[in-house]
Amino acid sequence: MLRVRQAQKIEGTIRVPGDKSISHRAVMFGALANGTTTIEGFLPGADCLSTISCFRSMGIAIEQQDDKVTVQGKGWYGLQEPSEHLEVGNSGTTIRLMAGIMSTQPFHVVMEGDESIAKRPMRRVIGPLRQMGAKIDGRKDGEFTPLSIRGGDLQAITYQSPVASAQVKSAILLAGLQAKGVTSVTEPHLSRDHTERMLQAFGVQVLRDGLTVSVEGGQELQGRAISVPGDISSAAFLIAAVMVVPGSSLLIENVGINPSRTGMIDVVKAMGGSLELLNERIVNEEPVADLLVTHSELHGIEIAGDLIPRLIDEIPVIAVMASQAKGKTVIRDAEELKVKETDRIATVVSQLSKFGAKVTPTDDGMIIEGQTPLTAATIDSHGDHRIGMAMAIAGLAASGETVVENDEAIDVSFPGFGQLLEKVSK
Repeated sequence: MLRVRQAQKIEGTIRVPGDKSISHRAVMFGALANGTTTIEGFLPGADCLSTISCFRSMGIAIEQQDDKVTVQGKGWYGLQEPSEHLEVGNSGTTIRLMAGIMSTQPFHVVMEGDESIAKRPMRRVIGPLRQMGAKIDGRKDGEFTPLSIRGGDLQAITYQSPVASAQVKSAILLAGLQAKGVTSVTEPHLSRDHTERMLQAFGVQVLRDGLTVSVEGGQELQGRAISVPGDISSAAFLIAAVMVVPGSSLLIENVGINPSRTGMIDVVKAMGGSLELLNERIVNEEPVADLLVTHSELHGIEIAGDLIPRLIDEIPVIAVMASQAKGKTVIRDAEELKVKETDRIATVVSQLSKFGAKVTPTDDGMIIEGQTPLTAATIDSHGDHRIGMAMAIAGLAASGETVVENDEAIDVSFPGFGQLLEKVSK
């Protein structure tokens, strides 16, 4: 369990672990590319290690030492049929993106994960892949794992996605790279575009027209050197720590600031927070910067609409910040929270309320009344890494000692989180 005491201030110069989304894709694309791909800044968390394990099971040589990885790619059709089921652990990104990749392969594969994955919806990905010609089955007609996939001989589709989901979009685009014709995906709002950016870094032509992105089938990937920036979803917890502890200041170096992911930065600024972008640059098609964060008095705002897909993973810790902001914060249009590692609306409300915060659930989000003094509590992550970290941040602002149970879930995206928190807490 993780123990967190009230902090007097947060300060220092730090780096956060590599971006989880980019780390997954670097391994996947490297395995499908021709030649060697080297990855620096890789996130050695449980989810990304599941991706490595799956490709090793299909005959891809991958060396991994901490945050350095070398992938010996064999091209699109260099994968071998695995002798056992592919285990994805707790990783929704692994299973959903690999569903697209496996749909291109001329062999049979079964993918499954842990109890959490077994409850998460898969038909949103399976439906369009079936339209392309992949033979996919699973529990409840493919709604739940395990998934059985026999791919190959795909036809391009033009798909209007009912949800803004990078995982849905990516699965379809990856399948489309080996389908006959041009595959297009149109979203209701722009979701994360790491797949599109990294495919271009690997030599693939990707076309974008507003909310529609397209790829032509038959394209090959070429191995290359990838540098993974720090994960802004991980940096979000340290940003929030500065905002809930008066007198704090923190420099977070080498953070990815992809526009489809910077909703957290926009929210902090809208609430009155001080956050500066320094040393902005482009690395492997991804924008990167150093973040200088200084404690500020925050005020409540409304968070909804197009902003939600750009900060969906940060909402648990935004709720913590909102509890220490003056006035009311309303979060709407966030139904997607219900199908994450936990129902994050229910878990944020139940756990944050233990501190004495005034938070009320709604059908598509929550309402937080601030500014509320917090009192230390014993909370449960419910096996959800972002819930565990968000409540640890609440503990920094709460009088007494907070205990986070089931904190091992945090290693999924932020190995060393507890030690880093201790390092910057004064």
